[in-house]
Amino acid sequence: MQELSHLQTTPVYILSGFLGSGKTTLLGRLLSYWKNQGLKPAVIMNEIGEVNLDGLAVGPDVPMAEMLDGCICCSIRADLSMELYELIQNERPDLVIIEATGAANPMEIFDAVSEASLYLKLDIKPMITVVDTAYFSELYASQKGKTYRLMMEQIRCGSVLVMNKLDRLNAKQQKEVKELLIKLNPHAAIFEAVRCDVNLEELLTNRTVSKSPASDNQQKQHSDCGHDHPHGEHCNHPDHHHTHHSHSHVTVYTYYFKAAVNSVQFERFMKELPREVYRAKGILHFSDTSSRFLFQYAYRESDYLKITPQGQVPDVAVFIGEHFDQELIRAALEQLEQESTGAGAEQGE
Repeated sequence: MQELSHLQTTPVYILSGFLGSGKTTLLGRLLSYWKNQGLKPAVIMNEIGEVNLDGLAVGPDVPMAEMLDGCICCSIRADLSMELYELIQNERPDLVIIEATGAANPMEIFDAVSEASLYLKLDIKPMITVVDTAYFSELYASQKGKTYRLMMEQIRCGSVLVMNKLDRLNAKQQKEVKELLIKLNPHAAIFEAVRCDVNLEELLTNRTVSKSPASDNQQKQHSDCGHDHPHGEHCNHPDHHHTHHSHSHVTVYTYYFKAAVNSVQFERFMKELPREVYRAKGILHFSDTSSRFLFQYAYRESDYLKITPQGQVPDVAVFIGEHFDQELIRAALEQLEQESTGAGAEQGE
């Protein structure tokens, strides 16, 4: 595996939405848009069945990895990091877009993608969720069933929502669905569409934001994403850390260590993480041990495992959550590094 500093930062887009919502149509539009700009996109396409029929629409000129007969967030989740790594290493794309099966929980998809950020420089873009407005309107009327609950999770956890198939609703129904989407996810940018025909530049830059007047007062509220698993923007800076200029209610913050830290102090830091941080993971050296560790943090509990990574893997920590203070985390980790460096210098005197 190459040293991280030698790798190019690769934008990664995650395309979510229920079965038949129009994800593949939007995927085709995005691929044409990027290729017309002279970019080389690559695709990871996930299907539950053994045959990827949607992949036939991608075209032979677009590198593609197929993940069949399973769901990214379930049986083949562990393979996604390797698929990303091999696709980026072998094809050197300018960007990667992941189209997940419509039966997938978006939070688990995002969490699986973040695993790869431990050894790949990824810029994980806001999740795009395509909503079948006609089907959603029908399901909302009954408000029951697994399909309804999954679609609600996909809507609540998207940073960009595409209201697709509006031609199947009358004006009153369109207004009601849009108001409902704003109520469910007041933080998301909303794009109205028929056959996913939207302004792609605005979609990708997330410049057009539709909110309710009350949404500004809801920015500090916790939004229910089904499993308390966040998603959102992520950018690995090649030097040290990156503070996001995020308009999304969910955040991923990546910190690269320049020095080993004390294990006891680091464990204390993890226990004091704000509740808005739902998950964390990383690989690091400790100044008071000779081993290297992989750590995982979830549900306010941390777990540490001795590992021997293959190749040049940096010391890095990734934090996932909603509305947490990234500057506070950065400052605390820098302080741990300074204290460990200072203690080491004193012992050498």
